[in-house]
Amino acid sequence: MTLRQRLANVIDRPAFTRFITAVIVFNAALLGLETSATIMADVGPLILLLDAVCLAIFAAEIAAKLFVQRSSFFRNGWNIFDFVVVGVALVPTGHGLSVLRALRVLRALRVISVAPTLRRVVEGFVGALPGMASVFVLMGIIFYIAAVMATQLFGTAFPDWFGTLGHSAYSLFQIMTLESWSMGIVRPVMEVFPYAWAFFIPFILVTTFAVVNLLVGLIVNSMQDAHAEEGNAATDAYRDEVMAKLIAIEKRLEEGRR
Repeated sequence: MTLRQRLANVIDRPAFTRFITAVIVFNAALLGLETSATIMADVGPLILLLDAVCLAIFAAEIAAKLFVQRSSFFRNGWNIFDFVVVGVALVPTGHGLSVLRALRVLRALRVISVAPTLRRVVEGFVGALPGMASVFVLMGIIFYIAAVMATQLFGTAFPDWFGTLGHSAYSLFQIMTLESWSMGIVRPVMEVFPYAWAFFIPFILVTTFAVVNLLVGLIVNSMQDAHAEEGNAATDAYRDEVMAKLIAIEKRLEEGRR
């Protein structure tokens, strides 16, 4: 057995995946500890050493996959994601590259690429993006119309909330999220404009309860499709494996008859 085949067998083992997952979680905890000045003052060198060991393991994993899969490595989106995340962590961080040092925490996202259930969630979200784009356009139109109306209706009396188109859009976004929308904005406006509820209630019903739930529905539907495709792929792989075994058995029976 060649070195490439031995490495392929190691990488494909569930135990290897569990080990990498444990290292990712451990490394994420280390990155959190590095934000504490007290802990870094006490055991900072040890934490930095363990962080370097984790990074070395990640780099060795990527190198092994590149050696085994070669050009096919970059045909897998999750492999590219892992390569970029580890590559960013390997870039030297100086005073001008402090942002890259902060981006090291992105290594924690690697747990997504090694956990099938998390991959399914992300794939479902990505699959829903085309449909979500149409919903975002619809929401943008609704927000623009509502912001223009709110500026014209309430801008004079409440310039901080509705004085400009930008202020109105931000206030409406706060209302859509239902964060202090009643006592913080709507009720004070209704003290001056008693019938303002006729504007805000339909806006909340359309945006919060209709459009936002439409986005959720698109994501859930896409996740179900991704799960179904994964199940079909597993079934096809199992069927191909069974057929290969049956063909092998048939050949052995024919050789025995001869």
